[in-house]
Amino acid sequence: MHSVRKVWTYLVIIFVALLASLSYELFVFPNQFAPSGINGICTMIQHVTGFQVGYLSLLINVPLALWCYIEVSKPMALRSMVYVVTFSVGLLILDEVDLSALAYSTDNGTSKILGPLVAGILQGYVYSILIKASAYTGGMDFVSAIIHHRNPSKTFFSMSFAINCCVAAVSYFVYGYQMEPVILCILYSFMSSTVGDRLMKSGRQAVSFEIITDFPDQISQELIQNVHHSVTLIPGKGMYSGREVSVLLCVVNKGQAPAVGRIIRKYPRTFAIVDQVSEILGNFKHLSSSGKEIREVLDAGDGATL
Repeated sequence: MHSVRKVWTYLVIIFVALLASLSYELFVFPNQFAPSGINGICTMIQHVTGFQVGYLSLLINVPLALWCYIEVSKPMALRSMVYVVTFSVGLLILDEVDLSALAYSTDNGTSKILGPLVAGILQGYVYSILIKASAYTGGMDFVSAIIHHRNPSKTFFSMSFAINCCVAAVSYFVYGYQMEPVILCILYSFMSSTVGDRLMKSGRQAVSFEIITDFPDQISQELIQNVHHSVTLIPGKGMYSGREVSVLLCVVNKGQAPAVGRIIRKYPRTFAIVDQVSEILGNFKHLSSSGKEIREVLDAGDGATL
């Protein structure tokens, strides 16, 4: 079963790499702007010299992948390299295909914003899938992994932000001294990071209930039996009435929140404080609304991605 999931993971990586290359051909290159990161630099070099992004991506990412393979994580480097090679080969093949009928661009610039908008959404989706598969898109992600491995206390967000700012600024000069490519680069970066972050957190989100009640045993049993999550009991005291109460702390998957609400409403003098939990770490079962454990579709490798 594990080997089947690993093969499926590599197939998914190949699919999202081809999706990314198609996105570049349909939405990035026709609208003449540079996306974020190393590929943004490669795109500008292609615009000026004609040297294709597919070749540039390989030249830059192969040494970085080897560095990560030696120093950081062999599975992560191999999976990332599968993405990089597929993405580059996909670009080189698609460069030879006439996609003008499908590519989105406008002659007079109207609605040009839609190109980077769609490209950013697709790239965010691609990034979220790769992180779940313990892989990267290459470029600055490799550098980030190396820096974090050497010094775990350092994050790479500031350097990544600086690189993207440089790409946006340089694109002003590369694309004919216009502000439009700069704005499109910023929009693409914002959309890709926002969508990627949302999708990566979606599978790890949960809901925390702090239930104040006089029926701790009954509610706890119902939660354990019907929702299949345990409960922590905290003794409490109502400071207005001076009455002893019980506080039940329970964290459930987002889809199970309605079931918890139905249980709480059955008991008098019972209410709950509900908070969104952005991420759960440690031994927490991800369950469906019916209580069945949700199994991961992709093989996470050694989980070396940041």
